[in-house]
Amino acid sequence: MNYAVETKDLTRIFRVKKRRRRRSGSKGAEQDVTALKDVNLRIEEGELFGLLGPNGAGKTTLIKILCTLLLPTSGKAYVAGNDVEKDPYPIRRIINMVSGGETSGYGLLTTRENLWMFSQFYGIPSKEAKKRIDEMLEAFGIWDKRNAKVRTLSTGERQKANVIRGFMTDPSIIFLDEPTLGLDVNASRIIRKFISDWVRETSGRTVLLTTHYMMEADELCDRLAIIDEGGIVACDTPRNLKRTVSKASSLMFEVDYLRDPDKLKGIEGIQNFTYKHNGQMNRTLLTFIVQDESAVADIVSRIVDQGAKIHSLEKREPTLEDVFVSLVGKGLA
Repeated sequence: MNYAVETKDLTRIFRVKKRRRRRSGSKGAEQDVTALKDVNLRIEEGELFGLLGPNGAGKTTLIKILCTLLLPTSGKAYVAGNDVEKDPYPIRRIINMVSGGETSGYGLLTTRENLWMFSQFYGIPSKEAKKRIDEMLEAFGIWDKRNAKVRTLSTGERQKANVIRGFMTDPSIIFLDEPTLGLDVNASRIIRKFISDWVRETSGRTVLLTTHYMMEADELCDRLAIIDEGGIVACDTPRNLKRTVSKASSLMFEVDYLRDPDKLKGIEGIQNFTYKHNGQMNRTLLTFIVQDESAVADIVSRIVDQGAKIHSLEKREPTLEDVFVSLVGKGLA
């Protein structure tokens, strides 16, 4: 079996300094922060593989190691069979990376000039580069912005240009770190369609995608891993992951603003729950994964005890978000 990506007990520890105390003037002591811990992962050639996790879970650190931008503290990582520590140069020839929200080149240059400049960094013949650029500008719907200065582009247009830059080199493996972060529905849809079409049209192309959007992961990914606090807690197809909570019920309550949602913890029959406050509406949205629906009576009782009114209750089929909540005990935000 050929693996596009393989990690063995991969660990990355950062040494950081604590903040100084202003009053004492003492220097901040150093402490170790574990970003990745014993990560074992295998991604096959041709897979569109997703990585889900909350902020600080280790997603970006993992991608940086696989892109040879960071070294692991211990363990091993291989990309297309090459060791990221011992043999990084063959890896760099066949990969590319795109991050959501990153700066798009030089603002004084036009969209087309920026993309052509990056193509030259990768040694693509100028004539071939210009053809690819024009084709992709058309595909992403920003052909009319080809001669516009990059600084004048909207957020969505800049991110489309970023994605074009990543795919322009026709990499064998591409790492996409939240490529649709903060984009509107239309821009996100165009980027998702391109990613899906790109990986399917030629065998052997591989994508590792990190995302905050459950729907995006469910729609695109052949398999996905859930990472939390630097470790992989689950890895399977979206369908199989959802089956793990199929015997449980997913209940959503919309209630008046709850001052202390933690009082809902410890109710018998609840596997896990999460909540989100909506300050503008003065509401709280509660999501429960329950093994026994008799827990609903206790949930309602504790909500009412806080003086809150229940505005709606919905039961739904298990989603990836439910899987995430059941495993991690919190949402992605």
